[in-house]
Amino acid sequence: MRAGRPTLWRNDTMHDLVLRGGTVYDGLGGPGAAADVAVTGDRVVAVGADLGPARREIDVTGLAVAPGFIDAHSHSDPVPLLPEPQPFKLFQGVTTEIVGNCGFSFAPLDAATIEATGPLFAELAGGVPVVPRDFAGYLADIAAAGPTNHIAALVGHNTLRAYANGMDERLRPGALEQMCRLADDAFAAGAVGLSSGLIYPPGSYGDTDELIALARVAHRWNRPYTTHMRNEDDRLGEALDEAIAIATQARVRLQVSHCKVAGQANHGNAKLLLAKLHEARLAGVDVRGDQYPYRAGGTFLNALLPGAAQVGGTQAMRARLADPAARAELRALAEDLTQPHGFWARVTPADVLVTTHTTRPEVTGRTLAELAGAGDAFDTLCEVLVADPGAGMVVTLMAEEDVETIMVDPLIGIGSDNGPPVGLQHPRTWGCFPRVLGEYVRERGLLTLPEAVRKMTSAIADQFGLTGRGHIGAGAVADLVVFDPATIGHDGTYAVPDVRPTGVEHVVLAGHVVVDVGRFTGERRGHVLRG
Repeated sequence: MRAGRPTLWRNDTMHDLVLRGGTVYDGLGGPGAAADVAVTGDRVVAVGADLGPARREIDVTGLAVAPGFIDAHSHSDPVPLLPEPQPFKLFQGVTTEIVGNCGFSFAPLDAATIEATGPLFAELAGGVPVVPRDFAGYLADIAAAGPTNHIAALVGHNTLRAYANGMDERLRPGALEQMCRLADDAFAAGAVGLSSGLIYPPGSYGDTDELIALARVAHRWNRPYTTHMRNEDDRLGEALDEAIAIATQARVRLQVSHCKVAGQANHGNAKLLLAKLHEARLAGVDVRGDQYPYRAGGTFLNALLPGAAQVGGTQAMRARLADPAARAELRALAEDLTQPHGFWARVTPADVLVTTHTTRPEVTGRTLAELAGAGDAFDTLCEVLVADPGAGMVVTLMAEEDVETIMVDPLIGIGSDNGPPVGLQHPRTWGCFPRVLGEYVRERGLLTLPEAVRKMTSAIADQFGLTGRGHIGAGAVADLVVFDPATIGHDGTYAVPDVRPTGVEHVVLAGHVVVDVGRFTGERRGHVLRG
């Protein structure tokens, strides 16, 4: 007689937790089904009816039960190192964040790299000291601090390049080989992929061959390549072609970050973006994308300028912006619509809201148009950046029609692109996932609830190799969110972004209830997830 497969539970088993009476969405796109969910230790052990007793039972009648959401695109790299636990993602139902995006990972860093990049990392750090460490040391520090939710980290091209080459445009002899060694070390330590941010110096100085070489290191470890592409506006098609070429020649999975069509002249081109992604899949590239549900993006204020402004580092940029002749040259580059030179010529000063500034807090919460008044807005931009080269902005770039077109495509998942939860950040930091479920599922009917949940769970877990996560079933990790489809949402605005979202009732993290009837328990139960 052949032995049967061992069962994970028996009817008389005392489970640690049972969620009773909810509608379960499996994360794979299946329809909601009335079922109970039993948890023992850090695993789901059964889904169905008559699952037996539990040490704790929670009645979730009338509520949706889903896998914990996975944020494909986060900048929460330093958040676990803040002195107090930060539940802003748990309140959205997010149990796992992919950090190290846009080419900026918080390791490997040494003193020279920190000096070369100046305030760029400081703006991302949210007040956490930026210190030298290798990738293994970064992950160890995060684990020791006890993250509030799970953290999986990418290694960033900008960081690798700054470490090996400073802020120089041309690669020094041996620099690319050093970058590849550092990337290999990061993957060995547990980096879940390679990221690039090709509008940001020094990453923007790298060519396609440089990125292929690094992506081939990722291939050896079966890790994906994620990219903030070289252009998301006038040259969107060319930038997509480059990203696909890198993935093709390195044979890696490709994640296109925060898919968008920027600049008024380009509105309506969402179908071009999606067509290229689908063509690449038909050609054998495992490509997907992610998106946040807003018309405005958020990034460094210096992204309005051409990359030439930052050659040589922070002090060199300050000197250029303060020099009338150099400023005039940069203005000419910035206003040249035939070249991919920053966002300046693609937006108006009224589209740019300053959100962070270390030395002139009075400029935050105001647009460049308001700051300039009757004066010259480009001069105002330069003066604001001289005072703080790492200042942040929220910038309106997209059309709602394109946002919706991209959102409904099955290749697109959800990623918030959040900053640290301090100061005047983009509202996506506090409300991305509830906004999708409230605005685009319930109110507009653009997505079905099963499809929205899939975009927030298995679609991301698959791409980043997060085995056991992103779905509900026996043996899956017990990362779960319970929410009310009738009330979930976020009312945050660009002026008042840090509003608590509504509708998330319970969050279970590795089997522990960390949000209980809408209240954070105070426990840091997150883990570092290594590739």
